[in-house]
Amino acid sequence: MAKFRNPVQFSDYYNIDRNQMENLGVLDPTLNVDTRLFIDPLLLKHSCHPEIKRDAASSYRKHFSTVIKLIKASKRNGDSPWRNAFRLLKFPEVKWTCLGYGSQSVSGRGSGTELTSRILHTAKEIIDLGVDDPDLFVVMALFEEGFGADRICDMTANVLIQDLVKFSARILQTIGVKTEHQEFDHNGKKIRAHLTTNPYLKEPNPIILVPTDILRHLPIAIDRSEIADAASFNEVLRRTTNKDIAQIWTEDTLKNKRKLRNWVLSQTNAFEALLACIKDVHPRAYDIEGDPRGELFWRKLVNSLPSTEPFELQIPRRLDSEGVAKVVEQIIKQFQFLIEERRLSEELYDATGKPRPERSAQRLFFAVAYAYCKANDADLTPEADTGNGPVDFKISSGFTGRVLVEIKLSTNSKLLKGYKLQLEKYRNAEETHRAYYIVIDVGGMGSKDQRLFEERNDAVARQELPPKIMLVNGIRKASASKL
Repeated sequence: MAKFRNPVQFSDYYNIDRNQMENLGVLDPTLNVDTRLFIDPLLLKHSCHPEIKRDAASSYRKHFSTVIKLIKASKRNGDSPWRNAFRLLKFPEVKWTCLGYGSQSVSGRGSGTELTSRILHTAKEIIDLGVDDPDLFVVMALFEEGFGADRICDMTANVLIQDLVKFSARILQTIGVKTEHQEFDHNGKKIRAHLTTNPYLKEPNPIILVPTDILRHLPIAIDRSEIADAASFNEVLRRTTNKDIAQIWTEDTLKNKRKLRNWVLSQTNAFEALLACIKDVHPRAYDIEGDPRGELFWRKLVNSLPSTEPFELQIPRRLDSEGVAKVVEQIIKQFQFLIEERRLSEELYDATGKPRPERSAQRLFFAVAYAYCKANDADLTPEADTGNGPVDFKISSGFTGRVLVEIKLSTNSKLLKGYKLQLEKYRNAEETHRAYYIVIDVGGMGSKDQRLFEERNDAVARQELPPKIMLVNGIRKASASKL
């Protein structure tokens, strides 16, 4: 799994007030790490920005209406209308928005020839059923393999590229960032605008800012839990489906792409019911302020923590494995102190009081580690996996000193299994690493902690060097006024 380090936000690089960007309704991107949010085409018409609500929404419908006309006009695979439809459905990755599933960079994959071909053939089946709604291409993400959130985001960004560029140019002028005239080709389109450059891309490329009111954690069309909820109350669904078809509207069934695909392509009213249900989902953008998935808050913490909670690391003269471990233990204990005594535990929960995902807790620890290593000018660089995984500490000059820190929540049903996997990993490792297994208690601990320590004691008895277990009390505390 890929890793990232040294996150740099747009506002920090260009010395822009974050509050100004927030008030303008613009995402403050991290220039060298993708943000796991996605443009949802079904939110375009609800945007408060004219370049999006008016222009982008129109561009989107015009593009896919043209594709539908070409598919209808095609008499056979490979003829002129078919080739033109294929060209209009080929969407290279748009790295300039810094959105998606990128890792050490903001570059992704885009849609390849094979996927584009499958999308075109499936679209043909749907259109032959009599469906001609341009949103059919978004709905396909529910049942077409390889067509997920990142593909919807790439698809939409490609179609709206000129509208997003206009939006970016206006925002950059408003916030006073110096721009320059740029011309570049993208997917057959010549783009001309006054933009600024992302210094963290290998080749000079522009930064394209994105409004927050069209971003979601997952696009509506593939957020299966919301679709299932909407289906329970959808009048159109009740009028157009029988009991057998209604069985499809369970979250478990919606996860089965093949089963859903077979049903959707079986009859016109099946696809129309699915489309109606998706459009019935209440359109709401990602809550940037509440940040329920923990995608953004840790990036702000990286810069603010050293001044709000200063901490001096005692750095050994020799940063070998033992020396790095001593520094990491200091960071872990400071992390524990901030969680338990300085109310950093609040960042483990969303606005409703529900624990954020485990990945968010990992990001929180990474932010603490990175902030203090940077503030203390330590020759030590923490790296974090793009998914759930360990924070990896290593000295910047090499791998002689290396320590892994795994972050888990007490709610994780595989807490013990994860520790056993770590034990197995270190038994088979070519290099001997020191490791820590940090468990943050956010409820539901039960006897998991006891079983973890039993597992570790058994490993020690076998004369192994198991990861050290550290427990952090992350249970929310009453505010001072309620104590």
